[in-house]
Amino acid sequence: MQDYIILTDSTADLPKELVDELDIQVEPMTYIIDGKEYSDQPLEDDVAIRGFYRLLREGKQSTTSQVNQLRFEDIFDAILKQGQDVLYIAFSSALSGTAEQATHAAEALQPKYPDRKIIVVDSLCASLGEGMMVYYAANMRKEGKSIDEVAEFVRSQRLHLCHWFTVDDLNHLKRGGRVSPTAALVGTMLGIKPILHVDNEGRLIPVSKVRGRRKSLDDLVERARQTIIDPEQQTVFISHGDCEQDALYIKQQVMEKIGVKQIYINYIGPVIGSHSGQGTVALFFFGSKR
Repeated sequence: MQDYIILTDSTADLPKELVDELDIQVEPMTYIIDGKEYSDQPLEDDVAIRGFYRLLREGKQSTTSQVNQLRFEDIFDAILKQGQDVLYIAFSSALSGTAEQATHAAEALQPKYPDRKIIVVDSLCASLGEGMMVYYAANMRKEGKSIDEVAEFVRSQRLHLCHWFTVDDLNHLKRGGRVSPTAALVGTMLGIKPILHVDNEGRLIPVSKVRGRRKSLDDLVERARQTIIDPEQQTVFISHGDCEQDALYIKQQVMEKIGVKQIYINYIGPVIGSHSGQGTVALFFFGSKR
C-alpha cells in the first residue's frame, strides 16, 4: 500500500483513465442547474458532459459550490485512519475558497494524527492546468518520490505551468464580470475572441483580443512556442468546452510547430465550464514564465 494519497478536486478535469491509472483520488465538486444539484465526477464517457453543454447552449444557467471544511475533515480522516498521509493539490485559491477550507480541515485534524502528514498545496492552477500538475505529481510518486519531494515540486513549478485560453462566447465572460455588456455585444458582432491566461496569483486574466476563431487558436500555439521549456520532454494538456475539433486542431499545430512528447485532451468539466462556457479551448504546458 502506498504511504500517501494524492488528492485533488474535480476542477482538475482529468480523464478518468488517468485518474484510475495513476491512482489519484478526486473529490467531486457540485454544480446546480434549475435547482437540481449534480456531482462533478470524472467520466468514462462523454454523454453526461455533452448533455451539460447542451443545456448551456439552450440558455440554462449553472452555478457551483465549493467543498467545505467539514467535508474535507471527513475525507482526510478516512485516509489518515488507514495509516496513509495526504497530499491535497487544490484548485487555485484565487478562484475558489476550497484550498482555504482544506487548510482549516488539516489544522483541525493534526492533533488527532500527530504522526501523520496532511499537506495542502494551492496549485494556483485551474482545469487541466491543475490536472497536469497532478499528473506530474502522481508520476513522481510512482517513481518513488516522497510526499515532501512531490509537494515541493508542485510549489516550485506551479508558476511555470502556463494556462492559455480562448472563448467563443463572450456572454459567459460578461456574466462573470470579466467583460462589460457593451464589450460583449460589440465583440460578438465583430467576431472578437479574447485571449486569457492564469496569472501568478492564480487569477483568470484577459490579455489580448484577436478577430476570428482560427486566429485565436493559432495565438495559443504561438504563445506556447515562445515560452515552452524542453518541449520534447513534455506531456502537455488541452481542454475544451465541447469543441473537440478545435482542440484537435491545436494538438496538430503543437505537434507540427513545437513538437512535444505527448498530448492529452479532455473536456472542461461542469464546474469550470459553468463559468467559461461552451466553446472554450485551453492549452497547458510548462514554460519559462506564465
